Amino acid sequence: MSLLRLAGVTVRFGDRAVVDAVDLAVAEHETVCVLGPSGSGKSTLLRVVAGLQRADAGRVFLSGRDQASVPTHRREVGLMFQDHQLFPQRDVGGNVAFGLRMRGTGRAETERRVTELLDMVGLPGAQRRAVAALSGGEQQRVALARALAPRPRLLMLDEPLGQLDRTLRERLVVELRELFGRLGTTVLAVTHDQGEAFALADRVVVMRDGRIAQAGTPLEVWQRPASEFVARFLGFDNVVAATVGGERADTVWGTVPVPPGTRQGACRLLVRPTGVRLVPEAGGLPCTVSGRTFRGDHVVVLLRPEDGPVLEAACGLREAPEAGDRVGVVFDVNDVVVLEGADGAAG
Repeated sequence: MSLLRLAGVTVRFGDRAVVDAVDLAVAEHETVCVLGPSGSGKSTLLRVVAGLQRADAGRVFLSGRDQASVPTHRREVGLMFQDHQLFPQRDVGGNVAFGLRMRGTGRAETERRVTELLDMVGLPGAQRRAVAALSGGEQQRVALARALAPRPRLLMLDEPLGQLDRTLRERLVVELRELFGRLGTTVLAVTHDQGEAFALADRVVVMRDGRIAQAGTPLEVWQRPASEFVARFLGFDNVVAATVGGERADTVWGTVPVPPGTRQGACRLLVRPTGVRLVPEAGGLPCTVSGRTFRGDHVVVLLRPEDGPVLEAACGLREAPEAGDRVGVVFDVNDVVVLEGADGAAG
């Protein structure tokens, strides 16, 4: 049985459904990240589960029990916000102990639990430190320890790393995944950062306009985005109209191979940048290199064909051509995805 189950949850603000008939299940010990642009409904969904926002329709179940009549403080969920919301008048230990004291936990057990959690989040001996003297990363760790202290059935994170710099985010997300796995914590997190979601989650849920656009493992969603919206939200821009016949598709970029068994007829087609292969100009679609972007371990090359939109290609650092060079392009079928929905750009 799922620890958390949402059945047809709908929230309306005026005439607009910000969450629209959402069905979602989170298994025990699973980490699910809800991903989407601003306004997609992901944070409202979290607030419904926590009991901070009333649903206009649908039901929320925790361990099989309908939560409609259960107040927030009795749902046994932990909630960590982007701005941490630490109590400035309390020291680190006082912040972590807050939920335990609210539940009437004894002094000795509270002190033991606070010590245990601060060790666990990498802040041993920090009980008497003032929260104002902490760095952003340290405040994030204190907020996490506070959320974990009462041993919630479900831990919910709302843009937990959004205020941190990229290097610190990348380090902490790895630490969080290891910590949740070690504790067996069930986690529902929301973020607009796909890198954060894909690094943290066992399962990713992409939302658009209050509805689930796609759900699956990080690998499934990355390799096979279900629609043009999902593809563009993930940063893939090589999308064009196509007509599939057999194992080939006619496009403005010429003929593109498609995987065996692809449905025939009109569609939208994605070619991931890793599937855009550069060859001598005479051996493929003629293009001019119009720009280059360094991405650390590779270079993204912008290619302008005579007809059609610009193509992005991922190239090794040593093989990337210079701006102004003329090249040919061929397409690798392993990186070609026929999209299910011709539903427009992410916007």
